[in-house]
Amino acid sequence: MKSTPRTRRLGESVREALSEVLRDDVADPRVDFVTITSVEVSSDLNLANVYVTTHGGEAEYEALLEGLRSADKRIRAGLARRVQMRVVPELRYHLDTSLDQSMRITEALKDVPPTLLVDEDNE
Repeated sequence: MKSTPRTRRLGESVREALSEVLRDDVADPRVDFVTITSVEVSSDLNLANVYVTTHGGEAEYEALLEGLRSADKRIRAGLARRVQMRVVPELRYHLDTSLDQSMRITEALKDVPPTLLVDEDNE
């Protein structure tokens, strides 16, 4: 999606409102530990890609997506009450795996042999 200053501001407003909705209006235990990392709103404001993450593995990710999709009507209704928009966008939920990737890289870097480390005294 093409990003403009307006859609970025709106995406941030939607992200904050969705966090409140999930905290206050949704009682599904599958979404208890959700973190909304970002929201991208389309230029026509009819679609919003919501990127989420949670603790755990693949099973928790799938349960999270199922929980979000099953509560979609309640989430959109809560969003409509919190953000002033003519049309509440359709929400599409996606997993944000960047945190998992950064953790794998961090763990891999811990295993770097000492011979490959740069010695600052020899430079």
